[in-house]
Amino acid sequence: MNSSVVTLFDNHFHYGFAGLTNSLYQFGFRGNIYAGYRGQLPAWTKNATPNESIGWPGATTLIVAEGLTVYFLPVETSYHLTNYKPNFMIKLYEGIAKNSESLVYFDSDIVVKCDWSFFEKWMSFGVAVVHEIISNDMCSTHPIRKMWEEIILKDGKKINHQLNSYVNGGFCGVKTKYIEFIYLWKHLMDLGISDYNLAPEKFMPTDRTDPFYATDQDTLNMTLMCTETPISELGPEGMDFIHGGSTMSHALGSPKPWKKNYLYSALIGQPITLADASYWRCVDGPIKPFSSSKIKFKRLCMKVASLIGRFYQKKH
Repeated sequence: MNSSVVTLFDNHFHYGFAGLTNSLYQFGFRGNIYAGYRGQLPAWTKNATPNESIGWPGATTLIVAEGLTVYFLPVETSYHLTNYKPNFMIKLYEGIAKNSESLVYFDSDIVVKCDWSFFEKWMSFGVAVVHEIISNDMCSTHPIRKMWEEIILKDGKKINHQLNSYVNGGFCGVKTKYIEFIYLWKHLMDLGISDYNLAPEKFMPTDRTDPFYATDQDTLNMTLMCTETPISELGPEGMDFIHGGSTMSHALGSPKPWKKNYLYSALIGQPITLADASYWRCVDGPIKPFSSSKIKFKRLCMKVASLIGRFYQKKH
């Protein structure tokens, strides 16, 4: 299948993007990765070359390995990048990715853990999404979900899926025959801005009593409720939020794996996470964001941190 991977990053998240790209290559993805970014590209992209042929001002192209190409696409928006996802995906669909059969969005702090063929099969069942660990149990009568229902019905739409779990906004796999899903996601984001005082430039502008608290995630969940498109959900193990997963690892919170001091974390009782282990397992690939010595040092620190964690567990 002609699938394209999509992501957005700025600041130090280029380290996460490098891990994502290496993991995709390791598990068999071949095709195009469209990386929207804000700010300056890092030093490890020095071999990227200007590409005026695709009609995106400032675009550069990096051939990562045989069959795998990254398009670095500067984006100009006042939105927090997490809230720019549907806009970016639509711009790609209407432009340089118009021939893609699927658009698969990953946050840049995710790495994949399974063969790419699984993602292709998964998307054949509907829009692919993963449950969040926080507030995962969100039944159809949950007050926030009922608020979303009021917004949906007031907008003249129907509830087509009775969901009982809250979905994470860091991943969304959509076959382009279902691209109306992404247009609906953008519509609900725009509706929040125009009618409900949503501030898209902020990551989480209010608190959980607000129906637009986690802007991209909440509007994604609303979209899943009212879309006529089929959907396919994985539980929180799908992003390694709990044990038992084999699909992806999503490094929530901070510090991110590439910024974490593992020895210090162990000494203050913070164990190594599944996402930490997955990131440093795959970061050594065709993209080289770190030296080999740095990677070896980090892996050694993780081993020592694991031993410290076992010691403290035995003491307690």
